[in-house]
Amino acid sequence: MARIIGITGGSGAGKTTIVNSVAEVVPDFQFIPQDNYYQSAEHVSNQNITEFNFDHPSAFDNELLYAHLRALKDGNPVEMPTYDFVRHRRSEQTVHIDPAKLIIFEGIMIFFEKRVRDLIDLKIYVDTPDDIRFIRRLQRDMKERGRTMESVLSQYLEYVRPGYFEFTEPTKAFADLIVPEGGQNEKALEVLSSFMRSIMD
Repeated sequence: MARIIGITGGSGAGKTTIVNSVAEVVPDFQFIPQDNYYQSAEHVSNQNITEFNFDHPSAFDNELLYAHLRALKDGNPVEMPTYDFVRHRRSEQTVHIDPAKLIIFEGIMIFFEKRVRDLIDLKIYVDTPDDIRFIRRLQRDMKERGRTMESVLSQYLEYVRPGYFEFTEPTKAFADLIVPEGGQNEKALEVLSSFMRSIMD
């Protein structure tokens, strides 16, 4: 049976940096980003970005997400969806994911739903200051997702910040390991890498 490591924290906390650092040490794993399981919201644009709350648990296709994690944990392949963050909709293309000993599952609300949380063998919470997370998000959304500064600020104040404190930050209580400063914490990465090597061996 596969082991699942869950990495959560607020948007811009450094979750992906940890995944990339881990890949340098233990390259043989499958990566499942929760972001790929967003519900489609084709009506959303830079001008009306706050008409869909991407920072609420209902924004994700939790039924499909649970089914895929369950299948992978049982050693079965899945067709993972992909998401177009410029057009705010699920793409037609999927990614074939074969089963593996180790699954890394990353996202802002992966500990929120109990049945999903119960599938995770090691729960990691990346704890990064609010101002650093906001700056990283602003840079990413403008550079990679074609967003304007005004739309990023509007969404952050109306949904991202409140959603973090209501749905993400409280799930820190479920974490087995809390990592301050994300991928910059070398000691935490050493502990995580050691755990993953034990799984692979």
